[in-house]
Amino acid sequence: MIAAAVVVVAALAGGAFYLTRPDSAAVQLKDQAADALDKTQGPLAPYAVGTLAKLETHAQTKPVPAVNFNDRDGKPVSLADFKGRVTVVNVWATWCAPCVTEMPTLAALQKAYPADKLIVVPVSVDRDVADAKSFIDVHAPLPLYHDPKFALPHDLGVMGMPTTLILDAKGREVARLSGESDWNSAEAHKLFDALLK
Repeated sequence: MIAAAVVVVAALAGGAFYLTRPDSAAVQLKDQAADALDKTQGPLAPYAVGTLAKLETHAQTKPVPAVNFNDRDGKPVSLADFKGRVTVVNVWATWCAPCVTEMPTLAALQKAYPADKLIVVPVSVDRDVADAKSFIDVHAPLPLYHDPKFALPHDLGVMGMPTTLILDAKGREVARLSGESDWNSAEAHKLFDALLK
């Protein structure tokens, strides 16, 4: 009985300490828990299976910052230019082996859907745009987009490559996947069919 009372008093004291003076570690753990909860909920959570098992779905859509990059001819492009379509933004580089492996699946995904409904936007962060051009040219119908300043990963919170962001027709992030995936798999088609309804 006395031991139980000591545990309760200790728990209350610990709770009071947190409420009056939360330390940064506790706040960080709370933020991480909220992030984990966000990544496992939302309407797209059932599609995070099979080749999309690493898909991070969001309980709420997330605004996307105004990021700019270049098209094949060096003209500036913004993600806002793709509003009105489901947009699959793939951040990649020729020196990234998983990026090279998954690129044919992104090309097949684009072939499976009309570009006025779903658009794949592969953005290379290669320093040498010529390498990126020669690589993407064998993956028709994918266009080349290039981020010469390597700003896109920072602006979009990309921690590694490849990373693929999925934006709804209003330009809001609904999911993302860090790492390689098969974007032409049956589960991927189910995901995009649901987004296009």
